[in-house]
Amino acid sequence: MTHRPGFRALDKDLGRIGHAEVAQMHAFRPVWRLGLAVLALVGGLLMVMALSGAAPGMLAIGAGLVVAAWLGVAIGANDVANSLGPAVGAGAIGLLPGLALVAVAGVAGAVLAGGAVSARLAGGIVQLAPLAEGGRAPMMMVAALIGAAVWITLATGIGLPVSTSHSIVGGIAGAGAVALGLSAVAWGTLAIIASVWMVTPVVAGGLAGGLLILLRLKVVEAPDRAGAALLWLPLLVGLMAALFSAYVVVLLDLGPLAACAAAAPTGAAALWLTRRSVLRELARHPRKPSTKSLLRPALVMSVLILGFAHGANDVGNIAGPLSVVLRGQGMSTAIGVVPVLVLAGGGLAIATGTLLFGRRLVHMVGSGITKLNAGRAFCVSLATAVTVLGASALGLPVSTTHVAVGGIFGVGFAREWLDRRRGSRSEALPADETRRRILVRRSHVVTITAAWLVTLPITASLGALACLLVLWVTGV
Repeated sequence: MTHRPGFRALDKDLGRIGHAEVAQMHAFRPVWRLGLAVLALVGGLLMVMALSGAAPGMLAIGAGLVVAAWLGVAIGANDVANSLGPAVGAGAIGLLPGLALVAVAGVAGAVLAGGAVSARLAGGIVQLAPLAEGGRAPMMMVAALIGAAVWITLATGIGLPVSTSHSIVGGIAGAGAVALGLSAVAWGTLAIIASVWMVTPVVAGGLAGGLLILLRLKVVEAPDRAGAALLWLPLLVGLMAALFSAYVVVLLDLGPLAACAAAAPTGAAALWLTRRSVLRELARHPRKPSTKSLLRPALVMSVLILGFAHGANDVGNIAGPLSVVLRGQGMSTAIGVVPVLVLAGGGLAIATGTLLFGRRLVHMVGSGITKLNAGRAFCVSLATAVTVLGASALGLPVSTTHVAVGGIFGVGFAREWLDRRRGSRSEALPADETRRRILVRRSHVVTITAAWLVTLPITASLGALACLLVLWVTGV
């Protein structure tokens, strides 16, 4: 069998990511038009309030709910391919069941694990304690939401893929600087968040590469491939299920004994089901079992975990600012505490975007990221999920897409290392091929870096301008 050099696979995988970003731009057009309508509606609300003297607090709630709902739909529509694309492309799960699974997992992640990121965005970027008795805090967060929405709408219109997480962080910082002054902005926290945006793709790359090496050495290149698959794949899926169930129980504050009690039967059930699936595939193709079929249970599990992680991290972009808006009207009292209903509402908004627009996006990405090799897709998905969940536990908003690109790099470099280890590349690459590889990889690194370098100052400026406008109109 001809062995494909790892460097070509990496370049193709990076090309698929690029194809997915282009497809997102086209699939997002209906949401983009909705965004224009939302911005027009919010502008109209501001004008009506200015002319009628309506209560500023009620306007803040109305405008905040409208913009936050649109951002939730945009998040769900944009990022569904990250969670679902590889598994659908590998035939592990159907499109409609996959969309339902991602939507439900996202809501669960938002409610159970979204509080830390939401609290960070609600009170960690701008110190809100001095504003607790005044009316500027709700207006500041409405302005931050508007600034982020304006940038996402404009960027989508010109075909520039940007991160909602990056946008809302910049919007809060800019609006907070105007509402309370530069001293109220937690610059140290901003620096930590920005550095995490660069570190998380590297972490995901290391995890994905390590997992690929494990699969290649223990299963793909094992002397008895069938026996190795029957041993390692059920163990891997069972361990994933056990750890994930224990993590969920810990989030529910039920204690370590309950976590162990949940992990044992869940892991055992996942191990048994995976073993049955592997045995069926080995019975059909005893000489050359399909890697895609062997990894089907693992891919479905990765969809569940990544959907949960996506909801846990991205709901903060909605729930964090919105909780401050509601607190201004006495609907939420404690600073830095996000009500469960707000988390659930944010999760439902994301799920709505997934269900309404996710099918269109996954179809459009059908010839791109969804055709990622099943083994590499599993490694990237699981590494992305673990990295995003870790960031969520620390209360740090990150870009799921950028983390996934880091995973792509990780599996590519791991394949190259494995190729060199087994001596499959006896000839050095031509100089022009080496230069091309460097340029391709550099372009993706530059894209990731530029995304947050450009988005932060632009959304901070837009948030500041929106805050000036809102404060002027409301007279707060």
